[in-house]
Amino acid sequence: MLPVIATINPATGETVKTFQSATADEIERAIARAADTARTYRTTTFAQRAAWMHVTADLLEAEADDVAAMMTLEMGKTLASAKAEALKCATGFRFYADNAEEMLADEHADAGAVNASQAFARYQPLGVVLAIMPWNFPLWQAVRFAAPALMAGNVGLLKHASNVPQSALYLADVISRGGFPDGAFQTLLIGSGAVESVLRDPRVAAATLTGSEPAGRAVAAIAGDEVKHTVLELGGSDPFIVMPSADLDAAVKTAVTARVQNNGQSCIAAKRFIVHTDVYDEFATEFVEAMSALTVGDPTDPATDIGPLATEQGRADVEELVADAVANGAEILCGGARPDGAGWYYPATVVSAITPAARMYTEEVFGPVAGLYRAADIDEAVTIANATSFGLGSNAWTTDAAEIDRFVADLDAGGVFINGMTVSYPELPFGGVRRSGTGRELSAHGIREFCNIKTVWIG
Repeated sequence: MLPVIATINPATGETVKTFQSATADEIERAIARAADTARTYRTTTFAQRAAWMHVTADLLEAEADDVAAMMTLEMGKTLASAKAEALKCATGFRFYADNAEEMLADEHADAGAVNASQAFARYQPLGVVLAIMPWNFPLWQAVRFAAPALMAGNVGLLKHASNVPQSALYLADVISRGGFPDGAFQTLLIGSGAVESVLRDPRVAAATLTGSEPAGRAVAAIAGDEVKHTVLELGGSDPFIVMPSADLDAAVKTAVTARVQNNGQSCIAAKRFIVHTDVYDEFATEFVEAMSALTVGDPTDPATDIGPLATEQGRADVEELVADAVANGAEILCGGARPDGAGWYYPATVVSAITPAARMYTEEVFGPVAGLYRAADIDEAVTIANATSFGLGSNAWTTDAAEIDRFVADLDAGGVFINGMTVSYPELPFGGVRRSGTGRELSAHGIREFCNIKTVWIG
């Protein structure tokens, strides 16, 4: 039985549109088309790829309002954040169009030192890359793979989350309309059960996944068995540390945004707020007041701050973690109960006095729920921050130079943001350590992930 792939409006729970899963024959044809295209696409010039990418960016920008409405319908993010995501994707396309050739230029070594007339490293595409993407940023997550992969000369197969099929189909369509060859980027409407056969196909060279830790483990195991390269981004439980020297008003304002962005469903959203005891009470009072004032409701209403969670199961998972924390001694300072009515809504929630026995202490809460922790000093703050198996982003607020150095050195994460919140930028590498994944997306590091770094020695 083929899996259900459908747009279900999380604001109402209504199934808007269903899609037929790809059959085995359709999957085979798509892989064959990708492999055929890869052989000629790798020979196109950077200038040609960049021209296609600029057209794609222009199309996406022109269609941003409609694209935003589609994303809001599929996963519940507010219209304002959805439009911002669409425009960010256009920026990402243009960034790699303008910089890929320089990023992948030959890297020359000292030829004399290796007894050669010439010696250099050359970046060459791997071929067909499978991208397994989540629903929370339906376009940006996929674009941050697609833009560098296409500019490097790879071709892509997108297996998107089953609740954002329209976003998945749109991305393949806009890339095609941008002028890229048939087969350069295709969407596969398949369930998770079909991923293994695609990944094991010898014509597929590598894979990238953004998603849950169990999904990452499964893909990594298959890729390891096939000796194929992977890039994995598997979530996080990011700390947000506030020290006495911080600008407290700015820290509180940013903390709210950092926690409830994308309705709280972001891997790099701050989730654990660790506050020095000297400013804990003041921060907690202001933070709870600000979180309590947020409007939960229709994501198409400009007055809404937090829309519904993307799936019914997602809300149930959030409720379960909050209930477990309370059962283990935690206190709810605001929120903590689903509102009446249709849709998968959950309010902005602050939970304090979380003990190590609670799952929230180490697990990621994928919704607008903030954990509040008191730290006696910087040593305890760092200890609490690192007391999780994740290591994606991290945030610290201080104006003390020695404290900044300490946080940069000792926070065990793929990124450290001082006096600001974690954001993904095309110009900066993005990824995590420990169980937040392996490899990097974005920047020059991201485009090189799916390249063969070929050593060239000429006598």
